[in-house]
Order: sequence, then C-alpha cells, then structure tokens
Amino acid sequence: MAETKREIERKYESEDSGLPDLTGVPGVADVLDKGTAELDATYYDTSDLRLAAASVTLRRRTGGSDAGWHLKLPVGPGVRDEIRVPLQDDLPGELAGLVRARVREGQLVPVVRLRSARDIHDLVDAEGRPLAEIGVDRVHAERLFGGKGSTQWTEIEVELADDRDPAFLDKVEKRLRKAGVRPSKSTSKLARALAETKGGHPKRRKASPGEPVTAGDHVLAYIRAQRDAIVALDPAVRLDTEESVHDMRVATRRLRSTFRSFRTVLDREVTDPIADELKWLAGELGVGRDQEVLAERLGAALADLPGGLVDGPVTERLHTWATAGLDGSRRRMLGALDSPRYLTLLDTLDAVVTAPPLRKAAAGKPGKVLPKAVRKDFAKVSALVEEAIEQPPGADRDLALHEARKKAKRTRYAAEAATPALGGPAKDLTKSMKSLQSLLGDHQDSVMARTTLRELSAVAHAAGENTFTYGLLYGREERRSAAVETDVPDTWKTIRASMAV
Repeated sequence: MAETKREIERKYESEDSGLPDLTGVPGVADVLDKGTAELDATYYDTSDLRLAAASVTLRRRTGGSDAGWHLKLPVGPGVRDEIRVPLQDDLPGELAGLVRARVREGQLVPVVRLRSARDIHDLVDAEGRPLAEIGVDRVHAERLFGGKGSTQWTEIEVELADDRDPAFLDKVEKRLRKAGVRPSKSTSKLARALAETKGGHPKRRKASPGEPVTAGDHVLAYIRAQRDAIVALDPAVRLDTEESVHDMRVATRRLRSTFRSFRTVLDREVTDPIADELKWLAGELGVGRDQEVLAERLGAALADLPGGLVDGPVTERLHTWATAGLDGSRRRMLGALDSPRYLTLLDTLDAVVTAPPLRKAAAGKPGKVLPKAVRKDFAKVSALVEEAIEQPPGADRDLALHEARKKAKRTRYAAEAATPALGGPAKDLTKSMKSLQSLLGDHQDSVMARTTLRELSAVAHAAGENTFTYGLLYGREERRSAAVETDVPDTWKTIRASMAV
C-alpha cells in the first residue's frame, strides 16, 4: 500500500568535517545522535532521462527506516511529495502509473546507484519533540546507464519534521552558514551524480525556446504551458489530490480554446482533431466531477436551512444520489489515463509544440495578430449576452446565458495567451471575462441544481415522502438565478465600457 509524505528539506555542501554545532539554533534544546545508516539506492529512468529532466526521481532503496520504492514529485523549491511502497523486487504498478505520462511507451532502466553512509541526528525542542532530522551523507555514486564512471562527495541534508514551520529551516541555515557550510548547487543526489559522471545530465525542457517575438511564439508559449500542466497534474489526478481533476480539465479547455481562437496562427486541419481528443479527455475527467460539485452546492444549501424546515430523509437521499456511481466513475477516469488513446494525445501535443503547424499570420507582429483574434471572440460573447438579456426568463434565456458563459471562457483564455504581448488591456479583459464567467457559472449551476431537485423530489414523492424541503430549496435556487439575471445587464454594461483590447 502506497504512503505519501510531504518532504521539506535543504541540502548543503560539506567538506566531510562532520556536523557543525547546532545547539545554538533558536528553539533547539538538544541534538540527538541516532547512529549511522547504510543506504543503497538504485535510481530508475528512461534512456533519455525524462524523469530527471522533470526533477522526478524513482528509486529502490534498502537500508534505513524506510526501505522500499520511493517516487519523489516536485511541489516547489525544496518541497517534494514522496510516495513510498514497501520493498519488493519489481517496480510496483501504482508507481509505474504515476510516471506513465512521462515514460509513455519508454522503458525504465537503472541509471545510477547511490551508496551512502548517513550519520543521523535529530534536532529536538525542550519537550523532546523533533524539529528536523539532519543527515551527514558520505555518498558514492556509480553510473549504470547512459554513461559511465563514478563520483563521491559528502553533503548535509536537513529535513523538516512533520507539522513543523518551514521557517525553522531558515534558522538552521543561518547557523550552518556561520559555520562555513553553503547550500548545495544540486537539487538532489541524483542530479549531482548525473552531472558528475560521464554521460552528463538530462536536457531539461525550457519554459520556452526563447523570448517570444512573433504572434506564433506567444500562442505556442501558452500551448506549451498547458501541455506541461496536463503532464505535471497526471500523478495528482491518479492520487486523487484535491482540485487536481478540476485543474487538468481547465488545462484541456485552455488548449481547446486556444486552438479555436487562434486559427489564423495554427492550421485547424491539424488542431481540430486534437481539440476533439481534448474534449474526450475533459469528458473522461468530468465523469462524476460535475455531480460532486453539484452535490456540494445542494449539501451547503440544505445545511443552511433551519432544522424544522428539513422534512423527511432529505439528507440521506441527497447523500445516496451524490455517491451513486462515484467508484465506477473514478475507475473509468483512471482507465482513460492508462489508455493508448491518452498517451497518443500527449505525444500529439508534444508534436504541436516541437513542430507547430504554423500559418502565415504566425510570423506577424503580436500587437496586430493577437488583438484581432481576441476581439473576434469578444464579439461572440457580446452577441450572446445581449441576446440573453433580451429574452424573457425561461429555458431560452438559460440556454443563451450558458452559451455566453462558454464564449466568455474562451475569450478569457485568448486574453490570457495574449497578455504577455499586450499587457494591461489583455490582463483587464481576462479579469472581466473571469468575473462574467463566474457570474454566469453560478446561474448555470442553479439551473442544474433545480433540475436535480425536481428529479429527487419525484423519487421522494414516489416513495411516499414529504417533498416540502425539495420545493423550498428549488424556490431558493430560483431566487438565486433571478438575482444573477438581474445583475447581468449592469455587469455587462461595465465590461463593455472598459473594453480596450
């Protein structure tokens, strides 16, 4: 069974002179000698070091208190999530899945072996509670694939104890610096081993091939960022990390919108089929997600009602509806992420970035090409909002507002892509479209909530239950929707007045 641990640590160069005196670090009452551990780790990667290029490490380690398979995923500077699986000979399937978006059809091979003698010390407070673990590591690294040779060094590793303030590491670092110890130039032992053995280190993907100059450069930079987001979010989605599914869906939507908004920059004969595949992926990610969001809305509305207004087993029925099919939905989503179709989509996105299907306008000036595309999207939003405002309340207005929301979202993403080139006006439009999208999104959620409440009420009525509470919630959703419809004209008037792109 996998276990996930948030790892917050810093590494320092050492001249193998042992650990400096840390008893003077504020908050440290004692430094406990925990002995020496002999660690033997083999690191795995593809032949072209795709994991290392993304600062992801996968190893099988013996020795120490946490022997097993470890996958480390970057979170931020000095912060990684470590997923641990008990020791076994072969790579556990759950870890293989977590790196599939990067490995794809490649093979994992042992690339580096690290053997370390670690002198372990605990920094503890006055009550004996751990503040951090200090390891003085004497490392011997041997290249196994993609090069040859060996290297060795000594380093000091400071890892924050669970639930401690990361600011404590600043205090430790201040003391270490006074003792002449300096931060390591390498982000990990593996990175240093690769750099110091023959064969070198992996070629990292640059955030962009250079400073964007043309309109095509700016569009591709945005596409590249969304492609990277999908790949980086893949493990989080598999681990069911909060908001990860939502964030990946947003990345797919941004890509689809960009392909459609900038058809003068990218050849639609190439991008339209990719957009269809992105729509498929968003749909697979959304199975169960929309129901979950709606359940949260209805649950919150029910919780706001005084107890005397909740008549019958409404809470239980809502819970049954909310959880129905969720396990199957998640299995379906994970199946999609493991499918050849998904991996082919990732390869296709890579191809768009590396060999983009550029049209003539791509070579044009950003200040000319990008605003034209954004204005075109904005005009579509304008027509739909004004059409909705003219409609009487009812299904036709609901549909028009929903379509306006989708076009507002596309305009927002187009403005986002153009912001690095156009600056303030595009940034302001992004903000305005986000506000409009949120307002219209609340309206659409209310429409869906009322539909669900009608269905639940019908089921409850058939079971002989009192349906008063469903009607009450329905009425509240009607008022909430009407309030949004009242706000739309003024909001739109303000947006039109500020439109400057």
